[in-house]
Amino acid sequence: MQSKQKLLNLLGLARRAGKLVTGEALVLNAIRSGKVSLVFFASDGGQTSKKKFTDKTTSYNVAFSTTLTRQELADATGLARTVIGIADQGFAKKMREYLDN
Repeated sequence: MQSKQKLLNLLGLARRAGKLVTGEALVLNAIRSGKVSLVFFASDGGQTSKKKFTDKTTSYNVAFSTTLTRQELADATGLARTVIGIADQGFAKKMREYLDN
């Protein structure tokens, strides 16, 4: 639970730093152009979209996480989104550390 809270706090920080890419189309483009190093997809998001992002992140070798729910993503970022990309190496690296714990 500890690392999940740290992860949520870091998401909020990334949002304030302007390092998030949100919305399906924008995140897909960011994956293709190598602008994101980590993608969060809400665990309660749609299966069709989830497959699309799973395939895309796999083929572009981008870290992918379905750890958080839509509500948790919204609470952390203040944005009601199902998919969020992290457009900063430092943030993404730290978030992956929290995800691995």
